[in-house]
This record gives sequence, C-alpha cells and structure tokens, in this order.
Amino acid sequence: MAVASTLHDAFIDELRDAYDAEKQLTKALPKLAKAATSTELRSAFEKHLEETRGHVTRLEQVFESIDEPAKSKHCEGIAGIVEEGKSILEEDFEAPTMDACLVAAGQRAEHYEMAAYGTLVAWARAMGHVEAADLLQQTLDEEKAADKKLTAIAEDGINQEAADQAHPGDEEDEEEPERVRQPVRAKKAARAGGRR
Repeated sequence: MAVASTLHDAFIDELRDAYDAEKQLTKALPKLAKAATSTELRSAFEKHLEETRGHVTRLEQVFESIDEPAKSKHCEGIAGIVEEGKSILEEDFEAPTMDACLVAAGQRAEHYEMAAYGTLVAWARAMGHVEAADLLQQTLDEEKAADKKLTAIAEDGINQEAADQAHPGDEEDEEEPERVRQPVRAKKAARAGGRR
C-alpha cells in the first residue's frame, strides 16, 4: 500500500515548481526588456532579471537548508504565462500600447509568483523550517516590490499614453473624464459635509 504524501512532500513539490519557474523567467525577462520602449520599464525588467537570478540561487539555499537536492519540476503555470508574453511580442502594437501590454505580462508572472511564495512561506513556517521561511520571505518581498514598481510605471504615464493613442482628438472622449470625475467630487463633498 502506498504511503500518503505529507505537507513536506507538497512543500518539496512546490519548491521544485518555483525553481523551474524562476529559471523560465530568466529566459523570458530579457525578451520583455528588449521589447520595452520605455527606458524606465526596460530598466525595471533588467533589474528584476538580476533579482530573478538571485531567486534561483536563494531557492538552492532553501533546498540545502532542508537537506533536499535542488531539482526542477516543469512549472506549467509560468510556462503558460511566458507563452502569453511571447504572443504579445508578436503583435503590431504602437509603442505605448506595447509597453502597457508588457507591464500586464510582467504582472501576471509576479502575481503567480506572489501566490506561490506566499504558500511556500506559510508552509515552511508551519513545519518549523525557519531558515527556509526567511529565505522564501525575502523572495516574496522582492516579487511584491517588482509588482508595485510595474504598477507605478503604468500609472505614471504608460497606460495614459496608450489610452490617448487609442482615441486621438476625439472630442467626446475629452469630455468623458470630467463626467467620470464629477460623481467622485460630489461624494467627497458629501463626506466632508458629513464630518462637520
């Protein structure tokens, strides 16, 4: 009769998945960086590529800390996200739209990794793997920071540039932001009046 798998077995399986995911991303990130027209976005991808190489090394330290060999298991989730990223690169988008889509592709990968590392940290802590949990938390923190950086880059202009190109000189669209903002102003005024 087969022995049932434990949380430790699931943890090792997830570590191997994460190890493969990071390796896949070290190959995908240079392509995203090369396709970016925004120097800030290109720089963010290049910086995260260096961090990702560090994540590979850090995962090797995690394996070592729990006396397991560092092995990969093909990560289907990241493989799909990387494939989606490749399809974006094949599109004939205007530069700002391409950059906006590259941000989206990068964030898909970050959110996948944040979920994976969050689980790994929780499981490591539950099993008393303190060193592993601390190492994994460092990576989780870097993934969250990379995601925030991509959000900031998008919100600081890339998304608006892409939107402006989608509707150049459309007078109706120029009026639309005012109508959208109006209820927000009304709500703020109502809230301010309620506090008096």
